[in-house]
Amino acid sequence: MPIRMTGINSGMDTESIIKDLVKVKSAKKEKLVKEQTKLEWKQEAWKELNAKVYGFYTKSLSNLRFKSDFMKKATKVSDDSIASVVTGVNAVDGVQQMKVVSLAKSGYLTGGEITATGATTLESLGVVSSGQEFKFDLVTGDPTDSTKQTRETITLQAGATVDDFVKALKDKGLNASFDTVNGRFFISSAKSGAAANFELRDVGADTTSSLAKLGLDYEATGTTGVAKAHKIDGQDAEITLNGATFKSANNTFDINGLTITVNKESTETITLTTAQDTDGIYDMVKNFLKEYNAIINEMDKLYNADSAKGYEPLTDEERDALSEKEIEKWEDKIKQAILRKDDTLNTVSGAMKLIMSQGISVNGKQMYLSDFGINTLGYFNSPDNERNAYHIDGDSDDINTMNNEDKLRTAIAKDPDSVVSFFTGLADALYTKVGDMMKRTEYSSSFTLYDDLLMKKDYDEYKDRIAKEEAKITAFEDRYYKKFGAMETALASLQAKDSAVAGLFNM
Repeated sequence: MPIRMTGINSGMDTESIIKDLVKVKSAKKEKLVKEQTKLEWKQEAWKELNAKVYGFYTKSLSNLRFKSDFMKKATKVSDDSIASVVTGVNAVDGVQQMKVVSLAKSGYLTGGEITATGATTLESLGVVSSGQEFKFDLVTGDPTDSTKQTRETITLQAGATVDDFVKALKDKGLNASFDTVNGRFFISSAKSGAAANFELRDVGADTTSSLAKLGLDYEATGTTGVAKAHKIDGQDAEITLNGATFKSANNTFDINGLTITVNKESTETITLTTAQDTDGIYDMVKNFLKEYNAIINEMDKLYNADSAKGYEPLTDEERDALSEKEIEKWEDKIKQAILRKDDTLNTVSGAMKLIMSQGISVNGKQMYLSDFGINTLGYFNSPDNERNAYHIDGDSDDINTMNNEDKLRTAIAKDPDSVVSFFTGLADALYTKVGDMMKRTEYSSSFTLYDDLLMKKDYDEYKDRIAKEEAKITAFEDRYYKKFGAMETALASLQAKDSAVAGLFNM
């Protein structure tokens, strides 16, 4: 930008004069900027609302369309400290008797205390003679049935250390470590159950005397001078269900649609009662209505917002004259009304309300939400912008309807199939309608309720129009600077002549 020297000879504040002239000329540009800003805020408001509707569409509505998501079963356990149950859809209704005989355990060996570190050689501990290999057997499998056991000889080379011994056990799939602070080996099977149990034995024998110098003699010899190790055998969990015995390598059993997890052994017989999960059906309906209400209330609030007439986005000059809090309050007033009386919003919310009120055919009978005690509160009983929200009679969380007769729970208890058929049909109808409104068009992207592509086009056009107005303003401004510059040059020339003439008379 060229340096402009103005008002030097004329004494006029030409900078302010030109600024005022340009300000009048800038009115059109400022109007375009304000319109572009409001369009940007409208895009943001629609984007936020569209995300909520899309989430409702892809999650709640999508899931509720299928009976399998509704028709869930639950199993009540008479003592849930003993066992817990996850119920599959194929579980059989009824009451079963169960007793927990034993819990699954991992094989665990806690060594006796020895004086060593990881680098200590087995030779120095007297396990082997100088230059000899160390061999021992690892026996794995059910400790109560030798036919289900396997035996493998492990060989450590001469000079092997405590760390080498630990590594050899780890290489065979055991958890193993040597605690130098306590001077003990800690060895366990990687899994629970009898099949994962392990034993350390002398090669070809059923004793552990050769391992005594490592503190791993868990048989009552007491002759080695080293504290006896402690061994816990791995075992299966065992339950009796309706008199039949079941075993599991862990504490979980999958039996006829039930996933039973046992927590403790008990001589007590407990009951498992499996039935249709009526609470689950009720909760799904309640959550669906809660999400629908949140969206429809927001739409009504946006559509019925107070007018922001007289409020326009602030210019830079106007913003400079206000505090941050004042600016925020001013702009919030406009943003809150940005979708007021919006035609697209009215179309979307109206379509959703219509689906909810039309009813669904169930077994040849037309049924409505009101048949299940689900209604709006009415015009005079509802808060503003909540007149299209639905409330469930007898809902303990709803102060408006909590004392009414609970028709929904009664219907679920008497005829869950009809309840599920109604709500899957309602969800499917709403899903289809919202999906149709979110289809891609010439003016909107896929899964979009509003004309986002058209808005982007309009926004870009504003950018072009604003740029053209800025170019006109710059040209206008330059023209006046040139005129005032010419005036200053003429005045400078005249002043120079006057000074010359005055100089002649003073000679």
